[in-house]
Amino acid sequence: MKRTNSCDISIAITGSGGAGSITAGELLLSLAGKNDCFGIMRRSFGPQIRGGEAAALIRVGPSPIECMDDTFDLWLALDWQNADRFADEIALRPDSLVIADPAAGSVPEAVRELGLEVIEVPMKALAKEVDFGRPNMVALGLLAHWLDFCADEAGRLIDHTFSRKGENIVKGSMGAFSSGFNEPNIVEARKSRNRPDHCERQKEANRWDLSGNEGCGLGALRGGIRFAAAYPITPASDLLEWLSPRLEKLGGSLVQAEDELASINMVIGASFGGVPSMTATSGPGLALMAEALGLSVAAEVPSVVVNVQRGGPSTGIPTKSEQVDLDIALHGMHGDAPHLVLGALDHADCVLTTEWAVRLAEALQTVAIVLTDQNLAQSRAVIRKPAYRLPEIPERLVAGEEEEYRRYEITADGVSPMAIPGTPGSAYVADGLEHSETGRPSTAASDHAAQMDKRLRKIEDFDYGDHWADIRGEGSAAILTWGSTAAAVREAVGRLADAGIEVKVIATRLLMPASPEKMVAALEGVERVLVVEQSHGEQFHRYLRAYYDIDAEVKVLARPGPLLITAGEIVEQFEEWS
Repeated sequence: MKRTNSCDISIAITGSGGAGSITAGELLLSLAGKNDCFGIMRRSFGPQIRGGEAAALIRVGPSPIECMDDTFDLWLALDWQNADRFADEIALRPDSLVIADPAAGSVPEAVRELGLEVIEVPMKALAKEVDFGRPNMVALGLLAHWLDFCADEAGRLIDHTFSRKGENIVKGSMGAFSSGFNEPNIVEARKSRNRPDHCERQKEANRWDLSGNEGCGLGALRGGIRFAAAYPITPASDLLEWLSPRLEKLGGSLVQAEDELASINMVIGASFGGVPSMTATSGPGLALMAEALGLSVAAEVPSVVVNVQRGGPSTGIPTKSEQVDLDIALHGMHGDAPHLVLGALDHADCVLTTEWAVRLAEALQTVAIVLTDQNLAQSRAVIRKPAYRLPEIPERLVAGEEEEYRRYEITADGVSPMAIPGTPGSAYVADGLEHSETGRPSTAASDHAAQMDKRLRKIEDFDYGDHWADIRGEGSAAILTWGSTAAAVREAVGRLADAGIEVKVIATRLLMPASPEKMVAALEGVERVLVVEQSHGEQFHRYLRAYYDIDAEVKVLARPGPLLITAGEIVEQFEEWS
């Protein structure tokens, strides 16, 4: 089945670590946005701190794009070092094109076997002809010409990007870009192939160019976060680097803690003091935070954790993507610890979901864990500015001066006033021990039952509205998914619709608490359900079986990373099912 939009083009830029393939890819994506296109770029690299392999995987086109295509139209190799490591990630077709530097050596056997057209361009030699020129800027010029992008826009972008590095770097980068843009072999090849297709591009003023990590950071700031504490960890560190200077501009601060345990306890302490607070981590860090998160639940202190999933278990594959932290996010705390778990679906949704999580955590005085993954967090996208409106959510209920302050007062909605330290007459103990309404430690069965009911009631009885899931389409068949896999699912459903097959998509955003009544309504009339997830152990499928009664035939498409599930695989699954 053909892809939805034949005007799209997918490009892979590869090279050894430090060759600049990622920089070239990011600039190409930004240039796409300035040329009235949309696009997405994934970063792929090995676990090495320095060196190794790196690839920028890009897809651009005139219409919004949420995921990579099944195959690539063009592979540009700055060099062939460790190219074999990308063989599975860069799927090529018989009509795909390869651009390579002859100085980098012969084309790998795996590529030659396909019989593809190879255009040789001496990128290193061209770069050397320009003072401070680099091969990756030559590559940027080659691709900008291939995509029919404006050279003047590229010049302005290069100036903006490299101005801090000095005039020589700017001039050298522009010179190398021009050498690539006007390279005769590329000019002739583009004419012969008539690439890209001349599709209409629409001018839109409000386009965003952001990564998933940046989206989560923006959502956190919009939600009111003013303190963050974290320990660096791949692939969440980018979020923290983006957040730090922006928090400072807003009067907040970010502290790099000595480890994950310290960071979550700093978050709890700052929040206890009245400042909306968060941390960001990945699976190993979330595991270390489990005890402190239980404290946050018991003491009813708002805490937000953005967990960027990577390949596991243990250290696993830090630079690759999986959806394998669902189990620990849902059930990783000991005891009955009601809390919120949310999953962001795409780049725009990172903003919405994180902002929503912060506001919910503050209103309900609890823990909110936001799950993204490496695929979403470290990819960039040029998207339409999201137009969304969160439902009205109350701010944190703060206690004033009271004669008989009861911090954990049993209330109808389970939320009780939280005093800021120093409020006259409102001193109380906030710790992990079970307590009475006043906060006094208690082992009484009545107190334990009442407080457990209170903590659960405020989570389960809250009205989350329609944001619990993103539901699209109609039909007697449906796909249930979550997280970044939703993007591939949506594209697959678009291809199926083009073939006359209607499929509903239910991408769950609110994972805990579950929404069984809303799921029943969403699945009304559905006879077949395909569950799609990026995990070896079918964690999402097991979650669905635990919390939902699905009265339909169910099949599961689940496999581990690092290779992402593609829209084509999902379409094939439906075709086989039919």
